[in-house]
Amino acid sequence: MTQLPPALRELQDEIKSYADEFGLDTFPVVFETVDYRHMCEIAAYGGFPVRYPHWRFGMEYDHMLKSHTYGLSKIYELVINTNPCYAYLLEGNSFVDQKLVMAHVYGHCDFFKNNYFFSHTDRRMIDGMANNAARVRRYMDRQGVSNVETFVDTCLSVDNLIDPWLPFRRKESRRAAEPAAAEAEAEPSGPEPGRLHNTRSYLEGYINPPELLAAQKAKKKQADEAQKRKNPPHPERDVLGFLMQYAPLEAWEADVLGIIREEAYYFLPQMQTKIMNEGWATYWHSRIMTTRALRDDELIDYADAASGVTAMGPGQLNPYKLGVELYRHIEDRWNTGRFGKEYDECTSLSQRAAWDKKLGLGRQKLYEVRRMHNDVTFLDEFFTEDFCREQKFFTYKENRRTGRLEIEGREFSKIKQQILQQLSNFGQPFIYVVDANYLNRSELLLGHRHEGVDLKMDYARDTLRNVERIWRRPVSILTVLDDKPKRIRFDGAEISMSDEPAAFRV
Repeated sequence: MTQLPPALRELQDEIKSYADEFGLDTFPVVFETVDYRHMCEIAAYGGFPVRYPHWRFGMEYDHMLKSHTYGLSKIYELVINTNPCYAYLLEGNSFVDQKLVMAHVYGHCDFFKNNYFFSHTDRRMIDGMANNAARVRRYMDRQGVSNVETFVDTCLSVDNLIDPWLPFRRKESRRAAEPAAAEAEAEPSGPEPGRLHNTRSYLEGYINPPELLAAQKAKKKQADEAQKRKNPPHPERDVLGFLMQYAPLEAWEADVLGIIREEAYYFLPQMQTKIMNEGWATYWHSRIMTTRALRDDELIDYADAASGVTAMGPGQLNPYKLGVELYRHIEDRWNTGRFGKEYDECTSLSQRAAWDKKLGLGRQKLYEVRRMHNDVTFLDEFFTEDFCREQKFFTYKENRRTGRLEIEGREFSKIKQQILQQLSNFGQPFIYVVDANYLNRSELLLGHRHEGVDLKMDYARDTLRNVERIWRRPVSILTVLDDKPKRIRFDGAEISMSDEPAAFRV
């Protein structure tokens, strides 16, 4: 790993000046050049070569190295969300590629700094990863490499069972705590639950009979006590956090589980904003290269590299392509005024195509979108029927007679629904902790919020087995299979399934 040579340092200053000119707001960026072996190694560790040791990183490295060697893929750059922002350049890149990559990196860095979903992340995570790695190595020395790696395997298999909104609820609860407490002290308390408001005291006994109020109070007290005894009081989506707190783990196991959970929350915003993040970086490398940095003799090389980034393979949704095209569509809409009630009510395709109010609000709108949205809200808000038609989206399915994939239709509502379904919770099921003492036997009961798609049984079985290894008591999950409520249970030896009177509801 080496610092930049003089030519690339000058190039960085040049690209940085263009980024500043366009209004990008970034952390300081530190570029380092690495060969392809080191690049594959860093990528295998998720951008953090200081992470804890584990065999899966070696597996990822071997896969990436072979893929690069056989010409199946190439990692041009790697950038991580820290302050300063560290970015790695491949030594074998051409000078044009390095230009493109630097412009791309500044787009990523602007997104990391300003997108709301990255606002809670630790900007010094390199230090955090190094500390985590030191603790895991210490446990390996004391408990044995095999024991620790086996437990890490179990934790990693369920590291997606976290609550994506927990960091923001914590932030909002801290903001609201003091004003809410002040208001509670200032405002007089209201009437008792169940009591009707009565300004005429002589009707009190008739309107609010004492025996009825007493029965209501007793019933409420009983319900409150039952709710307090239940753990958790309400369905808990942060399954990892619940296991870390209540599972009968040894101290080192709880710490390792906490490390896996901490890193899962750090990487979560990158999963939530994959399309937006890559689209934003692609938009800016395209804008900087084509309007500022590109020389005439570099045009063909740039076009070759850029087309590879946005190429769409069969059956694949390229986040670079979808993101950048949607940003360009938004910019064009807000420049021409193709939004609002008047435009939405226009039914003439020719008028809609020629619509131009010359508002020039496109760039301003882009920065607003970049700041406020994640992938789901981004596509839900701006994936319009016009965009769908322009980009020629369609749904497809397999022809059972020929075994080939064929176009099923171009209906906008189905296309959008299918894309949003793939993005909601990253296409994974919604799982909650329902009861930690199910049937008063210390069994863990999970719930699956059914969204029209049944659980994959092989995944469900493996997940129950791994959760049982952490909980060390039988684990069940309530779900729906073939439109019938079911409970799937693993007792440590075998999987069983039984009918349930009702499905889990949040």
